[in-house]
Amino acid sequence: MRAGTVQKQEAIMSDTEKPALPPRESTPPTNQGTVPSLDADQKYGGRRGARAADDEIERMLAEAMGGMTEAEMFGAPARPQKKIPGGTPGTPQRKKGKIISIHGKDVFVEVPGGRSQGVLPVQQFTDAPPRVGDEVEFTIEGAEDGLLLLSRKGAAMQADWSSVAEGMIVEARVTETNKGGVAVEVNGIRGFMPISQLDIYRVENAEQFVNQRLRCIVTEVNVEDRNLVVSRRALLEKEREETREQTWNALAEGQVREGIVRSIKDFGAFVDLGGVDGLLHIGEMSWNRVDKPEQIVQLGQKVRVMILKIDHERRKLSLGLKQLSASPWDNLAERYPVGSVVNGKVSRLADFGAFVELEPAIEGLIHISELAPQRVYRVRDVVQVGQEVQVLVLSIDPAQRRISLSLKGAAAKAQPAPTPEPEEEEVEEAPKKPPRPRTTPLRGGLGERK
Repeated sequence: MRAGTVQKQEAIMSDTEKPALPPRESTPPTNQGTVPSLDADQKYGGRRGARAADDEIERMLAEAMGGMTEAEMFGAPARPQKKIPGGTPGTPQRKKGKIISIHGKDVFVEVPGGRSQGVLPVQQFTDAPPRVGDEVEFTIEGAEDGLLLLSRKGAAMQADWSSVAEGMIVEARVTETNKGGVAVEVNGIRGFMPISQLDIYRVENAEQFVNQRLRCIVTEVNVEDRNLVVSRRALLEKEREETREQTWNALAEGQVREGIVRSIKDFGAFVDLGGVDGLLHIGEMSWNRVDKPEQIVQLGQKVRVMILKIDHERRKLSLGLKQLSASPWDNLAERYPVGSVVNGKVSRLADFGAFVELEPAIEGLIHISELAPQRVYRVRDVVQVGQEVQVLVLSIDPAQRRISLSLKGAAAKAQPAPTPEPEEEEVEEAPKKPPRPRTTPLRGGLGERK
């Protein structure tokens, strides 16, 4: 029952029990309260003016009802209101009137041409909220309890509400987005779906669902208020719960499965494998260094991942993406033999040494003791990030993915070996003759005393 309406003049009776209507009098019928009155000051005055107004209302109702009698209008208990059939001589013409008041979900409109009011559902104002004083275009669909039922242009009022019920699974077509959700159409009935009920996960942009047909569950039906609310999330959660246990029992480490990226965090992404979510860590996305997960995966993207670890007790999965591509560490010893000198770029510094990138995803370590022949106290005194260097490959451990490099070893190997000086030929000297004995005394000196 709508607000502001008055009680019916007569009780609903069957066709057999209801007496025949008396013949109309020559004088116009008096107003017996079937139409709510507006202000006391009308253009009609006194008893004669009231009768003229009633005649005008009778004429408008007769025009709107397309020739239907009161018995046809109110006689059937299952049809408290009658809609105007389309395409008949009695099809109502479109009119314009001003909004005089708004009460809850009902918008009351002043119908031109007499002392009558009509009511419009607020749900039909999808373009902008109604305001008192606005002029609206409408048609008269019928009458209920003495109040005219109106319909805005483009709004489908004729719908089979018996085709929907709470808990029923229906197909809803998304027609447009609005504040807080989307408008849907179910069996010709206009409904609403909150944005939180569109999907299990948070939906940032509801425009992607426009013109799509979605399977939903009816969560609320109010025929009097013409209110229909549906939920796709409730149906998805129900289906997800049914398949969750089956998926868990079928999972195994080393399997490759297809999933959908449902959410992205700084440390990785969560992938839905069919009712079960697994974590794809940022370190398992690529063999190359990844700064942000968005560089590899996007929200809603379908990806093939490998199951690395299963924790049945905590219901957690660890997934990997890079395992599905060839590892650059394969056959690394053939590309960088031990003892060879290779080129690289300093990628980062540490207190214990410097890391050198030999190729994407391949880094080696120059220990601080291998930076220079002399003692090094600070790594940055010898090398800087981004510097191109030549290093000597000392060792490779593919299992641990470690390469040991040497900067001083490469420098030493690059220096040419010193050329030896030619040896001088030894000249044989002639043997010296012993001195002849002296026969005369030496002169000078003290000499011998005589």
